[in-house]
Amino acid sequence: MTDRVRAHVFVSGRVQGVYYRASTRDAARETGVDGWVRNLDDGRVEAVFEGPEGDVRDMVAWCETGSEAADVDDVDAEYGEPEGEDGFEVRW
Repeated sequence: MTDRVRAHVFVSGRVQGVYYRASTRDAARETGVDGWVRNLDDGRVEAVFEGPEGDVRDMVAWCETGSEAADVDDVDAEYGEPEGEDGFEVRW
């Protein structure tokens, strides 16, 4: 389990109201990473991914495109130690 990492991600652009959160949840579950995703009041989407480093990096890369209707301008990710996320959920 020592290869588990955490990425705290902020995504900006046209990422709300375009199924970005649901698509992120589906992609994360398919990839097998844990964490959560939510909309922020400023129009960005915030997400946390925890899992094997390669899978977490794949999810951060996925965020650069996101859902088909999204138009992503920027993805800011900070990596750190995992905090024990279990499963993946959309937060409100």
